[in-house]
Amino acid sequence: MYIVYFYENRNLLLHQLRQSVPAEGEELKIKGRKAKVESTQATEGNKVHVQVQLEKVVKKPAVDLSKKKKR
Repeated sequence: MYIVYFYENRNLLLHQLRQSVPAEGEELKIKGRKAKVESTQATEGNKVHVQVQLEKVVKKPAVDLSKKKKR
């Protein structure tokens, strides 16, 4: 069992107790968002730090209501 700490740019996203350590390039879902493992670093004992890159969230622009026909 490993304690895996998931980081994105020095920000701790999640820590989990896992059976295996994720490999580099592996696709994960963290807090409902897609993430890709960039690197793993083993620290003392069974602790592992994993750097991930989250997929950017693209928001759709709001609909312009001023162009609707007024009655």
